[in-house]
Amino acid sequence: MDKEFFEMMYRRLNVGLPFYLTYHNVSHTQYVLDKAIYLAKTEGCNEEELRLISVAALYHDAGFLIGMENHEEKGCRLVETELPEYGFSPEEIEKICGMIMATKTPQNPGNVLERILADADLFYLGTDQYFKMSSLLKKELLHLTPSLDEETWKQIQLNFLKIHHFHTDFGKSTLDPIKQKNVELVMAS
Repeated sequence: MDKEFFEMMYRRLNVGLPFYLTYHNVSHTQYVLDKAIYLAKTEGCNEEELRLISVAALYHDAGFLIGMENHEEKGCRLVETELPEYGFSPEEIEKICGMIMATKTPQNPGNVLERILADADLFYLGTDQYFKMSSLLKKELLHLTPSLDEETWKQIQLNFLKIHHFHTDFGKSTLDPIKQKNVELVMAS
């Protein structure tokens, strides 16, 4: 994939995504792409796998262009429709869709590429960026559910953090201990 393709997709997301998506926006897509490439390198992925992971990261939330509900499936429809024009084979498209679907919660990745994208999507849970990112998600949810109160939000966070698991070695060894500290901080708040 060339730089122009990625720039075109970023422009498309920037223009097409609803304004109230303060978390699921272009910045999140770029973050996930960066983390997916990082994790892919730590997992020893080759150039072809990096290319597929990069495209999956770029499209992982593109389904929001169509609608919020089942956005992963909608993103796969976009991939199936658009990527053949760029020379992607049916097998490559299947792998990309597998990675996109692996980001659907609860996550259930089936192979190393899917594990990488799943962890990249929720990488922030195991970083000091957790509270900044979760406040963006809360703002997004408040647009959809204005009655969301602090106690309910706290429970949503705790429930999600407790059921979530990292899938890559890096996620398990490096991100998970920080995520556990974030759980403690949420509980104490």
